[in-house]
Amino acid sequence: MLEFVLNTMFWTLAIYGLFEIIKNIIYISTYTKFKSDGIYVIIATKNQEEKIEGFLRSIIFKILYGREEYLKNIIVADLQSNDNTKEIAKTLSKDYDILKVTSWKECKEIMDNVNDN
Repeated sequence: MLEFVLNTMFWTLAIYGLFEIIKNIIYISTYTKFKSDGIYVIIATKNQEEKIEGFLRSIIFKILYGREEYLKNIIVADLQSNDNTKEIAKTLSKDYDILKVTSWKECKEIMDNVNDN
């Protein structure tokens, strides 16, 4: 009897999880404004002031001077860094229009408002 109850609980949770995944896929494809005409790179970062500038410059160089012309934007989502990571990224974003710096919470809003430019 215990095995039956445990199996029933397991399959109920598995089916519920499957429905949640399907619901999220339908929501993303129907209600967000994300367009598939390019690739948007989202970089989540925290406390990387020593590495962030070189990393971002290498990606920007590949986009501007390399073969990565299909990349639309780079979004740096800061996860409440305790160092100068966000400030360094913001300084670079003043020089490059393809770079946007935001908090993790604002990242979803940006992606919801992506449109054809």
